[in-house]
Amino acid sequence: MSETTVPMATLESFRTDYLFYQSRRQLPFIERAEGIYIWDHTGKQYLDGSSGAVTCNIGHGNHRVANRLADQARKAVFAYRTQFENKPAHRYAAALVEHLAPHLQRIFFVSSGSEAVEAAIKLCRQYFFNRGQKQRLQFISRRPSYHGSTLGALSLTTYAPLEIPFRSMIQAFPKIQAPYCYRCPYHKKPVCNLECAWELEKVILEQGPDSIAGFVAEPIGGASTGAAVPHPKYFEVIQHICKKYGIFLILDEVMTGFGRTGKLFAYEHWNVDADIVVMSKGMTSGYYPLGGIAARTEYVEEMLAHGGFAHGHTLAGNPMGCAVGLEVLDVIIENRLSENSALMGQVLKRGLDRLKQRYEFIGQVRGCGLHMAIELVRDRKTREPFPPACNVHYLLTDEAYDEGLIVYPRRPINGLRGDHVMIAPPLIITRQEIQELLARLDRALARTQAKLPGGG
Repeated sequence: MSETTVPMATLESFRTDYLFYQSRRQLPFIERAEGIYIWDHTGKQYLDGSSGAVTCNIGHGNHRVANRLADQARKAVFAYRTQFENKPAHRYAAALVEHLAPHLQRIFFVSSGSEAVEAAIKLCRQYFFNRGQKQRLQFISRRPSYHGSTLGALSLTTYAPLEIPFRSMIQAFPKIQAPYCYRCPYHKKPVCNLECAWELEKVILEQGPDSIAGFVAEPIGGASTGAAVPHPKYFEVIQHICKKYGIFLILDEVMTGFGRTGKLFAYEHWNVDADIVVMSKGMTSGYYPLGGIAARTEYVEEMLAHGGFAHGHTLAGNPMGCAVGLEVLDVIIENRLSENSALMGQVLKRGLDRLKQRYEFIGQVRGCGLHMAIELVRDRKTREPFPPACNVHYLLTDEAYDEGLIVYPRRPINGLRGDHVMIAPPLIITRQEIQELLARLDRALARTQAKLPGGG
């Protein structure tokens, strides 16, 4: 959102100059949240149309999870992994393995998505190091992409505003084009020869196959490309290339996992045979910080045979996070929230398509399940984006916020140009609530259109 200032008197006289995040923006205080709704300190209600940062998959205020958290807090809040085992971590790992692909049998817990990405690339690197292939130092990822804010994860990221200040501090890993079909750089639509997938082999050969450790990608686009869904054969090609050159295929399911796309994990849409799967966000639906990776047993055993994983965090595998994660997984499975995501996603997409017919500046509606986005353009025929200074993604987000609807804005052209907002409500949403979401979005779009250059 843009720099919106809330008068200090409305913030209950709290000093707000001690705490800082990304900007000077001041927002209302959250008072409470339940289901798909949030209320601020003034009593205003918001429909959470983005599950926070595409995180709160089971919705807010789930009493079952809150009770589980409280119950674990009365037993043990913290246990350091070199001093004690804890039952929630083992139980949760076993439950995850039951629902993951059969070859993913080993789990390593951390506390966030960025940490999980770091763990994935370090496990991959250490595996090759232990096997005497010390020259395998590089990881290939995509442009645009976002894999986290820590320096290792940022090396995999191509989203200019977030990585330009730190480029001198991070590895200059090679990148290939993301499967962002709406702006295909090969100009092959509607005919597609999967050049964006085959580019992986080209880059591997340019860099030298023996220098590559892994390829890292989101199965379906996250914030960087706004829920862009790849060609149905995309991962068939990617997997073939990874196996051909003996490199790890690492799937970042931080945003797409735990029912978000209509499957428990997005890789299930294509039966991708990943070597490592990265998880967080929906893992605990934001009720407690947690992340993790799932890996093949042979990779973990190779590492343990050489003295163990040279990596770790103080709070890794803590009983609180794992207890919450297990309860959230049970809620997702027992309430068939993946299935509801698939069904309600169809309802949401039809509604967004109707809005596209009404508003010419909606260029595309895309996504899968309740992982959706609309891209905003100056000219629908040419797909010309708005001038960056217009900040149309923020404009729509602010207008939606005023209408009591929360959406998630980003720029899809390397973070520098273009405008999209993600629409990804909690997986518990109903048909009636989707209609309410669409009505609020409709009003926000109308207000945005009136403020566009030339009145839209």
